[in-house]
Order: sequence, then structure tokens, then C-alpha cells
Amino acid sequence: MSNPLALVVDDEPDILELVELTLGRMDIDCKTAENVTEAKSLLSSSHFDVCLTDMKLPDGDGISLVRYIQEQYPNLPVAVITAHGNMELAVEALKAGAFDFVSKPVNLTMLRNLVNTALKLTKEGGGSGGGSSGKRSRSNLIGTSTAMERTRATIAKLARSQAPVYISGESGVGKELVARMIHESGPRVSGPFIPVNCGAIPSDLMESEFFGHRKGSFTGASYDKEGLFTAASGGTLFLDEVAELPLPMQVKLLRAIQERAVRPVGGNREVPVDVRILSATHKNLARQVEEGHFRQDLYYRINVIELPVPPLRERREDIPLLAEFFLDRLSGGEASLRPKLAPDAVDALDRYGFPGNIRELENILERAMTLCEDNIVRADDLQLTVPVKIQRDDEEDFADDQFDDGADLPVPDDLPQYLDDMEKQVITKALEEARYNKTLAAKRLGITFRALRYRLKKLGLE
Repeated sequence: MSNPLALVVDDEPDILELVELTLGRMDIDCKTAENVTEAKSLLSSSHFDVCLTDMKLPDGDGISLVRYIQEQYPNLPVAVITAHGNMELAVEALKAGAFDFVSKPVNLTMLRNLVNTALKLTKEGGGSGGGSSGKRSRSNLIGTSTAMERTRATIAKLARSQAPVYISGESGVGKELVARMIHESGPRVSGPFIPVNCGAIPSDLMESEFFGHRKGSFTGASYDKEGLFTAASGGTLFLDEVAELPLPMQVKLLRAIQERAVRPVGGNREVPVDVRILSATHKNLARQVEEGHFRQDLYYRINVIELPVPPLRERREDIPLLAEFFLDRLSGGEASLRPKLAPDAVDALDRYGFPGNIRELENILERAMTLCEDNIVRADDLQLTVPVKIQRDDEEDFADDQFDDGADLPVPDDLPQYLDDMEKQVITKALEEARYNKTLAAKRLGITFRALRYRLKKLGLE
């Protein structure tokens, strides 16, 4: 088999020689061009597996070449070489379709990692000669709606890039599943996928958790600890609920992402890391920036590409498929144990608003399986706590009718948690009035004793 072939575009002889020597030791052949015109000529006459281009060229710039390659050779990974610290140009190149970037002076370890990752893409996608993408994934998004088809197509496209992706959407829409699909559909699939809930880490331990620490660096540091960035090296680090990061940590995270290196607590040097960053939050991150809760520079760095995940109410045609999937999973795949949805239950689910989205649907069905009789889930078993009578075609008119006086409707940041808190208050009040007689409390609430026991357990009120 012949060696892979790389196209290197730069008008600096020293850079060309350095890259050629580095790639030659990796058994990669090179062809070089000093400008955009030469590069286009070589692209038309040879089949390349990867392209590296400088940002500033005598007859154009690297971004225009990136766009040309995206149009003419969409399966050819192209990375740009940028001046040190010029993150604005690097981000612009990523948005234009660049696979990745490397800064001058060129770090050879990062260069080798970048090229190896690009070659994995080429092997699957066919290089500049085209071919199928060869994507594979152990996860999947369930649904045949237009919204889901569009989301899957975007995931397949983003998987070929190393650009940071910001996954936006309400609580419960499946943002982590989307992040896993991006990871598993791309060249980093053999590396680790490390998800971290930024809101679950105590602020005083955050730096140690992300960057690691050296033995003796603080009280209790009795051994060297690997941080999340290092653990994810070669793979993907998924920062869930990134809006919860305190401002001091946002500064340190920004530097780690820009420099592609971390300094462990108590360490005296930075350690290079090869990590792709994906992030998500259910909050409006742009609004968080406006209100001063999130740094604008970090926002632009992690939000190179935004991928919105649609809420369940915008893809109602997927609800039956999702319901069948969850019922099958909850019954352990045993067909005889899987309950059936009665027509009134299907109708109730179709008209329900799902403020908690897919996660709420799963919870509703799990509860219904516990409460149903004769292995048939009926509408009453679903116990939907929010009115279901708003028809999908009339939602906008309903909102206009209800709030045409211009009054602001207070919207909690986490609606499912808000609803749980409200339910806790109602149940607690009923228990107090019934002197903690659960049978009497259930009767006053208009639910069965079994249903009350389930809710007490779910809400942590036992």
C-alpha cells in the first residue's frame, strides 16, 4: 500500500521543511505549494488525504482555500496554520469548514495528533476523491420527524470537524446523547468520551477536577491526580451545564482550550492535551453573557458551531416510537412483560406539552408501568400534572389570548424541578392536614394510595 499523501501550503520555506520532515517520519508523503493558485492546481491533479495551509498566502488566504476545498473536495480534511494567539482567525477558519488548526511556532506533538486524526477521517470518507462517510455510532436518536432527520444530518457533518460545538436545548431533550453521537461518529471514536456536569463539582475542587493536581499541592493531596482534560486526551470532553461554571474557573478553562494544555494544581509546567470540547446547557447562554454571568470570550470559543436540539413538543410524531422504545427497555426486552398503551393514553401523550421533554416521557411511562392494571397503560395511569387540552395548532393563538395584556409570564430556569417543588408543597400540605395518615391524604389529593407512595418515593418525601 502506498503512503498517505499530504498537501502543505505555505510561503515560508522553514515551515514547509519542518512539516515535510515531521510527516516524512510518519511515513506520509508530501507535496507543497507556496500559494493558493499552486494549491488548486495540485488538488486537481492528485488525490490527497490531508491538507495543511497557512492563513496568509501571497495570492489569497487560508480561509478562502478552506472554502474552496469544502466546495470541491468535501471529504478532504483541511487544517490551518495560524499565528500564535490569533484565535479569532482560527475560529473563523473552523466556521468556514476547517477540520482543525495548529498555531505557530508549530508544536510537533500537536501536529502529529492532528494529522493522525485527519487520516482516520480520510480512511472513512475517501479523501479528496470522495466516497461515503462510513459513519458508525453505538448510540442513536429515535424518531423519523423532519426535525430529527435534520439533527442527524448535522451531527454527521459536525463529526468530521474538530471544532468546539455548543449543544443547546431544554432540559431533557437528549443533549448528552447528541454529544455521544458526535464523538462516536467521528475519528475520536476509539478515544474516551468524558462527560462532566459542571454544576455538580464543588467550586473549591473544580480546578483539581479539571486539570489534576500534584502530590502535596494542598492539604489532602496525598497522591498525583489525573484531571478530566488528561483523562479525555485523544477523545472528547463533554461539558454539560457549562453555564454553572464560576467566573474564575471560566478564565482557566478558556486558557486550557486556547493553549491546548493544562497546568495541574501544584505543577510547574503545562501538559499538552489532545481533546475535543463539546458543551451544553439548558440555559440561554447568550443571555448569561449579557447579564455578566458568563464570559463573552469563552462563549465565542466554545460556541464555534451551535447545534440546537428540538424539544419533544416540536416533533410530536416521534412520541409513539419513543414510547414503544421506553416501554420495551423498561420491561427488559421481554415482550410478555411490556404493557400496551390504550388509545386514550396515546391521545393524552399526543396532546401533552412535555416541559421535561424525553426524560419526562421516560419517567411518565416508568410511573405508569407501576400503576397500570392488566398490563395496559391508560390515560389515568400517566397522571399528567399539566393541562393537556392545548392543541398543537392553536398553541400560538392560546398564548396570544392569555397574555395579550403585555404582562410578563415568569418562566423558571428549570421547569421540571419547579413542577416537582410545587408537587412537594401540595403533598406535604395534604399530609400535614391528614396528620400524616397517607390513606386519608391520598383520598384528599384524589389519587390512589399506591400512587401517593410512588410520588413520596420519587420526590424524596418518604
